[in-house]
Amino acid sequence: MRYYKPMLAQSAEAPFSSKDWIFEIKWDGIRAISYINEEFSIRSRTQRELKYNFPELAELKKLAKDIVLDGEIIVLTEGQIDFQRLIERAQTNSAKTIKLLSKKFPATYVIFDILEKEGEPLLDLPLTERKKMLEEFVKEGKYVVLSIYVEEIGEAYYEAAIKRGMEGIIAKKKQSSYKPGRRSSDWLKIKKIKTCDCVIFGYTKGKKSRRETFGALILGLYSHATPLYVGKVGTGFSEAEMRKLIKVFEELQVKEGILSGADLPEDITWLKPELVCEVGYQSITREGKLRMPRFIRLRLDKMPRECTLDQIKPDTLQEYRSKSKFNKTSEPVGESRKQHNKYFVVHEHHARRLHYDLRLEKDGVLKSWAIPKGPPLETGDKRLAIETEDHPIEYSNFEGLIPEDEYGAGIVKIWDKGSYEELSWKENKIEFNVKGSKMRGLYVLLRFKKAGEKNWLLIKSKK
Repeated sequence: MRYYKPMLAQSAEAPFSSKDWIFEIKWDGIRAISYINEEFSIRSRTQRELKYNFPELAELKKLAKDIVLDGEIIVLTEGQIDFQRLIERAQTNSAKTIKLLSKKFPATYVIFDILEKEGEPLLDLPLTERKKMLEEFVKEGKYVVLSIYVEEIGEAYYEAAIKRGMEGIIAKKKQSSYKPGRRSSDWLKIKKIKTCDCVIFGYTKGKKSRRETFGALILGLYSHATPLYVGKVGTGFSEAEMRKLIKVFEELQVKEGILSGADLPEDITWLKPELVCEVGYQSITREGKLRMPRFIRLRLDKMPRECTLDQIKPDTLQEYRSKSKFNKTSEPVGESRKQHNKYFVVHEHHARRLHYDLRLEKDGVLKSWAIPKGPPLETGDKRLAIETEDHPIEYSNFEGLIPEDEYGAGIVKIWDKGSYEELSWKENKIEFNVKGSKMRGLYVLLRFKKAGEKNWLLIKSKK
C-alpha cells in the first residue's frame, strides 16, 4: 500500500477574495489520510493508526471504495469544536473506554481531498477536478461529511467563520496540484490569531509565585535538521497546567541543550525535544523571533520534527508573483529554497526608463534593488539603490522580453554576474565582496532612511 504525507498550508496575513481560489473552514482537529480498499486504515501525520481509537469511522467502508482520502477528524460538543475531547479519545488505549467515548463524544471525519482512486494517483490533477471526483465517488454518512467550500468570496467567508466560533479558513488555488508532505503557498491558512507549533527545548527558573514551577518555556523550530531558537513563552498558562507540565519535564531533563541561538542570561533547564505546544503570537521580529507569544496548549498529536521554520517564515516571493501573469511572460515562477553557493546578478532593464537591477542570493531568493544610474565601479562612488520585491533563484539566468501591459515590460539582459561573499548583513547595512566581470571588490549597501524606507545607497568601498 502506498502511504501519503498530507500537503500543508502556509500562513497568510489577512483574508482576501479571488476568483482563482476556493475557501474552506479550517477545522481544529487531527489531520488524517484514510485508505479504503482491501485493508482499511486511517493514519495521522505521523503515520499512527487511528481506526482503533475512532471505530465509528469504519463507516467509510460503506461510503467509498478503492480510494485514498484526505481530511480532518473532529469532535463536536454542543455544536462547537472540542479539541480536548478529541485528544482524550486519541490517547485512550482501553477498548472499553474507546467504545464508551465513541458513543458519548462521536467523531466526524471531514473530507476535503482525494489522492488516489483504484490505485491511480490523482495528485497532479487540479484541485477543482479532484473536488468533482470527491462528490462522485464518496457518499456522506452519519460520521463522514464532505467539506463545504465557496469560491471567490474569501473575506466574507472568513468573517462568517469567525462569527461561528471557528479559528479561521483555508484558501486553496483552484488549479493547485497536491504536494504530499510540502508546505505550499498554493494553500494558505488564515486565522484570527497567528499560531505556530513549537518544540519545547527547556524552561527558565520560576520566581516568586512560580518558584515551584517555571518562568517561561524555551521554544525552537527545525530548519532542515537544525533546531533554531525562536523565543520563549511565559504567559497563557493556568496554574494547573504549569504544575502538570513541570512533572512531565522531570523525566525529560538533559545536561546540555542543542538549540542554536538560545544565548540567554537566565538559568535554563534543558529538556529532550519531545514535547510540542501551540503558541499564539502577534508577529515575527526581524531576527526571526516570536513577538508577544502566548501559550495555547500542548499538541500531543504532532511530532517535534514536524515543527519547521516555514510555519513562521513568510513566502517572500508572493509580491513578485502577484505582479506577473506567467501565462504571458517567460519570467520564472520560482520557489523559495536554500542555496549553498552565494551569487549575484545585475540585470540591464530597458523598461519605461533604463535602469539596472542588483540581485543578491540570500535565504533561497534573490534580494533585489533597482539602481537608476547603474552600479558604481570606481572606489568612493555612490548610487541610489531602491529596494524592490524578492525574485526567485531562477531569475539569475533570465533574459528576454517582458510583454507590454505586464509589470516591468521591456527587454531584460544580464549586465554582470558572478559570486559574492557576504561579510555582514544587518537591517540597515550590508557589506559584501563581489567577483564579477564588471563589478569586483568590496561594496556596501546603506539604508538611506531620510529618502524613504525602500531607499539605500550602494557604495563602491575601499579594498
